Amino acid sequence: MRQQRETPTRESVLEDRLPNGLRVVTDRVPSVESVTLGILIEAGSRDDPEDAQGLAHFIEHAIFKGTGRRSYLDIARDIEKHGGYLDAWTTKEHTCIYLRCLSRHLEASFELLADLVTDPVFPPEEIEKEKEVVLEEISSVEDAPEEMVFEEFDLRSFPRHPLGRPILGTMESVGGLSASHLTSFIQEHYRPTKMILSATGNVRHMEITGLAERFLNKAPAPAVETTRTRFRPEDYRPFEKTLKKRISQSQIVQGTAIERNDRLFYATMALNSMLGSGMSSLLNIELREKRGLAYSAYSAMSFYEDLTTLNIYTGTDALKIDTSLKLIEELLHGPALMHPDPVEVETAKSKLLGSHIMGMEKMTRRMSQVATDISYFGRYVPPEEKTAAIEALSPLDIREAARALVLGPPLSTLVYRPSR
Repeated sequence: MRQQRETPTRESVLEDRLPNGLRVVTDRVPSVESVTLGILIEAGSRDDPEDAQGLAHFIEHAIFKGTGRRSYLDIARDIEKHGGYLDAWTTKEHTCIYLRCLSRHLEASFELLADLVTDPVFPPEEIEKEKEVVLEEISSVEDAPEEMVFEEFDLRSFPRHPLGRPILGTMESVGGLSASHLTSFIQEHYRPTKMILSATGNVRHMEITGLAERFLNKAPAPAVETTRTRFRPEDYRPFEKTLKKRISQSQIVQGTAIERNDRLFYATMALNSMLGSGMSSLLNIELREKRGLAYSAYSAMSFYEDLTTLNIYTGTDALKIDTSLKLIEELLHGPALMHPDPVEVETAKSKLLGSHIMGMEKMTRRMSQVATDISYFGRYVPPEEKTAAIEALSPLDIREAARALVLGPPLSTLVYRPSR
């Protein structure tokens, strides 16, 4: 018997806003026996204070160390005795604390998650231990040239701006964090008006809303909301920089920043798919498969509240740097993007649809997607609307997105070249 695939619809996803400003959204999937609960906080590394870089990410770690009435061990036992688990992630604009549990343990698990975000405590001895953990995480990044070249590219792309800061912070900044830094950040950003409660799985909206009113009603809405330091794309200054590093393979990152344009959102995603996502992408075919210039060559888009960025990555031999850069420039200005083949456009659309639909079959992905939709677009965008927007894309739309990128500022280029 064929199992029916359940995707969220306007009817299955319901939204509410509590009097204190907390947004509550549920995505009911009755065929599963679990619930994924997440609290998305609209604060990430771009909200870190200048003197405390890495703070948002550090709190993501430290928030599991204890609350006013639970120790770390209490937290671990309380979630695992119900067959669940806790996790978290941080980006430049968001932090998400989430759990998965069996639906029959919803109330107890909900209370635990609420306790973590409303009543965290940061014992000095735990902070010092967690600093060592995060410093090891930073060391692992510093030992990974591909990650380091991206971090430095952002730093040079957004000098003296929060978007340029590494999510993890630096050895120096993390070493200087204190309990007062953590407490101040929590008070400023972990407020109902900056939170989205997202629940996916075998849940009922009224039950989740009722639990939110019981356990997430402590913090009142602030009188004055904080605002982010925005980045104006017209202030972007392209750069070219080559640095020698103790590495074996050259690392190349190119990129640019353009103004956020929701009208071209899906066209830009399709453009990225054609350029550097997947086996049939231009970068993979032209650099790797046809010429053997690189083991890895891809592109990636990042969508922020005030701009969109494109990055292109290539790992290649030092003797092949110039050839690779020239070929990438030809691809960006060539007919494959400026006058795209309708067949290739259909392939890109299929890749986007496949990624979206298959991704929504994962409960954690669904929970995150519903919440980030509301944060980015100001509303939940149902799959049928996304599907229609993708299916409506034409070669002219891809060309318009390509021109917006290519006719903007020249690409910046950062190259790590082996020192030996």
